[in-house]
Amino acid sequence: MTIIAAADGSALGNPGPAGWAWFIDETSWRAGGWDHGTNNMGELTAVLNLLESTRHIPDEPLKILCDSQYVINSITKWMPGWKKKGWKKKDGKPVLNVDIMKALDREMAGRTVEFEWVKGHAGHELNEAADQRARAMASAYQAGHAEQDMPVGPGFRDSNGSVQEVPSQRSATGPANSFGDDSHEEPDLFSELWAQENDPALEEPGNAERIAQDADPANRLITLETTLLSPETSGERREELLHEDFEFVARDGSVKDSGAFLAEHRGTTSNARPDLSHSSVLALGSGAIHLSYRLTDSATVTRRSSLWIREDHHNEMGPWLLRYHQVTTES
Repeated sequence: MTIIAAADGSALGNPGPAGWAWFIDETSWRAGGWDHGTNNMGELTAVLNLLESTRHIPDEPLKILCDSQYVINSITKWMPGWKKKGWKKKDGKPVLNVDIMKALDREMAGRTVEFEWVKGHAGHELNEAADQRARAMASAYQAGHAEQDMPVGPGFRDSNGSVQEVPSQRSATGPANSFGDDSHEEPDLFSELWAQENDPALEEPGNAERIAQDADPANRLITLETTLLSPETSGERREELLHEDFEFVARDGSVKDSGAFLAEHRGTTSNARPDLSHSSVLALGSGAIHLSYRLTDSATVTRRSSLWIREDHHNEMGPWLLRYHQVTTES
């Protein structure tokens, strides 16, 4: 019989007090968290703990429901490439949350695991149950509750009624020491954008205009594109806006990667911010938008085309990341 479970994560402030949870039914679920973590850490750890909790029945198929495309893609698409590169990304930098990723890789070995994306906060019973428990853990850490008073759940209950305890420090009250402090201190690819979009300052009086702009995908993407091309923007900030599989078609028609794109914009000498006032925005669905515009930089005029996507649909508020960018010199 296939085990069907939902896994979810939550971070208040992202990074901030964080929680994770997986849920099968009221008699079989588990939750945990940290004083400081990211949403993606929670999502990944929920899946990891579920795999650990069911490792004693490796022949039992497992179906995991996630509202995070980041988690699904990390495990099913990106992880093999990361392993071949020594757990490094395309740009040569170490994979973030690498200790969790390595543990997931070990737990997936020899298992029959299917992942299914479900829309978050859309009334899906299992997803809602996991989300509520993950947020409850994050709230408990935020409130400073004692660990013995936190809603960690009963664990995995076998068909014979016995409860399996996971012999891992990650199981209830936080990650094992092997995760290292860096996994808490360094936000992952999506975290800083999430933090901006969930910034409590947005709710302060006088910020209604900014809230409206962030809620409008067209305005949001024009703002992000302007940030990406502005000369005062740091290379690190630009990198955060690029998708893992980003492709760049340069002026000569060659296809390049994120490293080439960042290198090209690192040496810009223009002091003017790009003007995207005459841009065209076309929605290709709830998670993809095409942006085209004419850009004048010093004496050069180029046509630009960008494809922005939401890799993580959590809360329908996932960050927009640039997947494709093309530059054509205007004659």
